Amino acid sequence: MPALAFDVLVVGGGVIGASIAWRLARQHTRVMLLDAKSVGVEASSAAAGMLGPPGDFDTSTNLWKFALASLASYHEFAASIASDSGCPVELRHSGAVDVALTEDELRSLSDRAARQRGYGVRSHIVSNRRLYELAPLLRDGAVGGVHYPDDLTVDPQALMQALETACLNRGVFIVQGTPVLSLQAGAESVKAILRDRDFEGAFAVIAAGAWSQDIPVAIDGQPHALPPAFPVKGHLLGYRLDAGSLGTTVRHGHTYVLQRAEGFTVAGSSLENAGYDRSLNADVIADLRARAAALVPALDGLEPERVWIGFRPATPNSEPHIGRVGSSRIWLAYGHYRNGILLAPATAERVAGEIRAAL
Repeated sequence: MPALAFDVLVVGGGVIGASIAWRLARQHTRVMLLDAKSVGVEASSAAAGMLGPPGDFDTSTNLWKFALASLASYHEFAASIASDSGCPVELRHSGAVDVALTEDELRSLSDRAARQRGYGVRSHIVSNRRLYELAPLLRDGAVGGVHYPDDLTVDPQALMQALETACLNRGVFIVQGTPVLSLQAGAESVKAILRDRDFEGAFAVIAAGAWSQDIPVAIDGQPHALPPAFPVKGHLLGYRLDAGSLGTTVRHGHTYVLQRAEGFTVAGSSLENAGYDRSLNADVIADLRARAAALVPALDGLEPERVWIGFRPATPNSEPHIGRVGSSRIWLAYGHYRNGILLAPATAERVAGEIRAAL
């Protein structure tokens, strides 16, 4: 068999696929990154950029441990991407507070924080006075809360721009604007079938988010059904406040508000099982504006500078699909739901490591 031009074909140019491609290229692997549209244009750039496992995980599961390991590696991940790209990556050690408006809420949050501390998550129960020192723009009436000092925020758009440049600088060959019509895995290689051409590599990674299961796959000539993923639509709002005015990320229930370094302030979010409907829902936006303003009154009456949606790649059991498909030449890396940005470093490390071992 003639030598293959690529060691690995990565299908999907979001934060997961691009991180895997970049990590492999850093290990002197010949990589092609294929995206149906443009690198980072879908869920990855639409994310808020809140990096805090305590906000989404409550029990000591393998996914929880995976998320904490990914968070712990984020400074090295961002610094390496910035070094390889020459582009800044805004990673802020902002911390976060879960706000309690009643004593019952404070007890519930305190109990959860105690469980999480048993798993190694740092947190502090704070009085209402300390809460307002941490988050000066927070609404009146809070009785206290839980402070998570190790939570981070990242600007997803800046991260994706830097990650794409880092991939190119490390020699990743990127093909955009052409969907992969099918993947055909054999005993010695994997072929990606596009509209006008084919590409062949020793291995392939499917990392196309909510669209992953729609890619037809054949292994040794037999159709292979991929594990399911589906889109969960979410709206986000962007406001302009004075830089540094919020203090820390604030959360209450399903509402959160975080701030970028220059003052761009993101409020989220909503959950809709609406398929791939890209329209902005006026009722959802009105509800989100009301919830955000109730939590941070400085937003009341302000017109959002930006309103957008994203499609989070969910799975039926809320677990991402990460790993090799049996003994085939295909790996999966999708279904990260709301935590794709957070889980990118650990996912890339795991998948790239397994593929490098198989090469």
